[in-house]
Amino acid sequence: MTALLRISGLTAHYGDFQALFGVDLTLNEGETVAIIGANGAGKTTLMRAITGVAKVTAGSVSLADENLTRLPAPQILTRGIAMVPEGRKLFPSLTVEENLLIGAHARSGNGYWTLDRVQAMFPILRERRQSPGTALSGGQQQMVAIGRALMSNPRVLLCDELSLGLAPVVIKEIYAAFPQIKASGTSIIVVEQDIGQALRVADHVHCMMEGRITLSGRPADLSRDAIHDAYFGVTHA
Repeated sequence: MTALLRISGLTAHYGDFQALFGVDLTLNEGETVAIIGANGAGKTTLMRAITGVAKVTAGSVSLADENLTRLPAPQILTRGIAMVPEGRKLFPSLTVEENLLIGAHARSGNGYWTLDRVQAMFPILRERRQSPGTALSGGQQQMVAIGRALMSNPRVLLCDELSLGLAPVVIKEIYAAFPQIKASGTSIIVVEQDIGQALRVADHVHCMMEGRITLSGRPADLSRDAIHDAYFGVTHA
């Protein structure tokens, strides 16, 4: 497989606090990579560093061999990395359709994802297109956030805590969209606290703890005990 996104030795700080310690990660074309870990493990910081929101103090982020490390967040978006943020962060003053169309402003040229295709994937967004974005249920808002990111036709879609606070039936519906997203030519990194969900959708899994990757591998090759130990920082004498 061809490496699409390559993260090498990534270190990030919030002021004097170091949040990431030399993280290495590769996302290949057509893959889904899952990042798991407890609260405070550094998962969201890693997503923010990739997108240029968190300050990178060492290491690099490259997309298709182009170094994006020092670019501002808007330029990283136009290069082809879009994020579905934790908490959705929709614009409350805009309708569902307007929230979706905001994502198209970062589009460079034509691509697979259009308003019609996003609404076909999540039909409720067509039904509720004139409703305020924040008037929807949590799951429907998550669909808007995913659709908004896809409207930029990204090569890489970063999804931060998609299932947080949602009912299992809604989570299943959201993750059922992944095959179509990947078929459109978009590769995915998903941050999840739900280990079972992460293992079901991912080609590769990375576990983080205290700003470091503590375990990596294909889901079929990782034992429950190994995942548990990496997740909770268990060491054996």
